[in-house]
Formats: sequence, C-alpha cells, structure tokens
Amino acid sequence: MDIKKILVSQPKPTGDKSPYFDIANKYKVDIVFRPFIKVEGLTAKEFRQNKVSIADFTAVIFTARTAVDHFFRLAEETRVTIPDTMKYFCTTESIALYLQKYIVYRKRKIFFGISGKFDDPQLQQSLNKHCKETFLLPISDVHKSSLAALDQSKINYTKAVMYRTVSNDFGPDEPFDYDMLLFFSPEGINSLLKNFPDFNQDEQGVAIGCLGAATAKAVRDAGFRVDIEAPSPKAPSMTGALELFLKENCPVSED
Repeated sequence: MDIKKILVSQPKPTGDKSPYFDIANKYKVDIVFRPFIKVEGLTAKEFRQNKVSIADFTAVIFTARTAVDHFFRLAEETRVTIPDTMKYFCTTESIALYLQKYIVYRKRKIFFGISGKFDDPQLQQSLNKHCKETFLLPISDVHKSSLAALDQSKINYTKAVMYRTVSNDFGPDEPFDYDMLLFFSPEGINSLLKNFPDFNQDEQGVAIGCLGAATAKAVRDAGFRVDIEAPSPKAPSMTGALELFLKENCPVSED
C-alpha cells in the first residue's frame, strides 16, 4: 500500500515536537491535521432551556478544559457571579491548573484526581469529604465517561450540557486526496459520512486507522475496513500503531 498523504482528524500539535512530525520525516509522508468535528457552546438561551441555574450550585466537577471554558462563559452570559466560596473538583491536575485562567488558585477550594477518572481514590476522597455541597457537572452532548463512581459516591450532583460536538464541514474547494484517515471518536466517522456520502474506501484506496474500541466499531458499522487499531499490545498509542503500519507497508529506503 502506497501511503503518501495522511489526514489526522485532530488539531495540529502545539510546539515543534510530536511523534507525528518524526513519523512524517522518517517515512517521507505528508501529515495533515484537520479535525472532522468541532466543539461549539450552547447559547445562553439554549442553556436556560435546560432549567439549570449555575447560581444554585456550590461546587463544580470538571472533566476537561473545554468544560471549564464553557462553564465560565455561560456564567458570564447568564449574568451569574461565581462566588469566592465555589469549590472546584477536577479529574486531573492539569485541568485544575487551567482554572487559573479564570480564578485565583487556592488549594482549599480546588481539588483534583490523578487518573482522570471519576473512581480515582484521591478525587473520591475529596468529593466525599465535601459531600454536603451541591455539585454541578458540565458535560457535552456526547459525554461518554461512566458516571457509576459518582452515582455510588455520597454526593448530590446535576449534569448540565454546556457544549456540543458538531461536524466540522469541508468546504466545496477543500481537497480530499488522502491515502489514510485517522479517527479518534465515532463522531469523526459520522462527519466523514456527512461530508462524503459517496466515500468508497476500496475504490479510493484509503486506509483507515482508529483509536479506541468505540471508534473501531463505528468504522465497521459504517461498512469500512479498519487497517490500524489502537491501543494494542504492540502499540498503546495511535502514533505507535501508525509507525508499525508504515514500517510494515512503507519501509524506509536505505539509500
């Protein structure tokens, strides 16, 4: 299989270092970063239709920086002043540190886990310690994380959709001449079908790679072939799986 041009359906990495850049140089392939999906926030009017008021809560649980951005945006647009007493619980430390964009970082009101999951012992301990708070959980319309750990904890929480994932449509003059497509969510496959309803993998000779079991299932359910799947025992990451594929199918010349 001749692979010359690869579409990675994610934003381009920031900075000069990335495994993708190394792969592009090593195997002489052109890697284009072009998300198939994008996130857009609910308007204040749409959010009010959820019948959830940010002012009714004393604590917030964040699972992503995107959630942080849209929480504070909607608070401003709905004219809610966030009190200094508000407590913040984050699934990772990086999300907790990101809060400094909006508030003064104080350890007594910001808590975080290590694993990025709700069942993280450190996060669970903090949640249960403050179980008398009224928690708000900002999420997207396609939230996938299991909430079982939250349901089993002592806390009282309310989910609130604050942003949604939509197709990042291709323009009529935008070229689609790729030898390989890499997907990272089922929504990316939905966007492919929306943008290119006549896409034929075999006729166009396009390889497809995907990250995660749900994404792989979406590829197969759409009638396409999965050529690269991560994580795997040999390749826990997409870049690792991509390099394995290129090594086997597009070996580097020794000259």
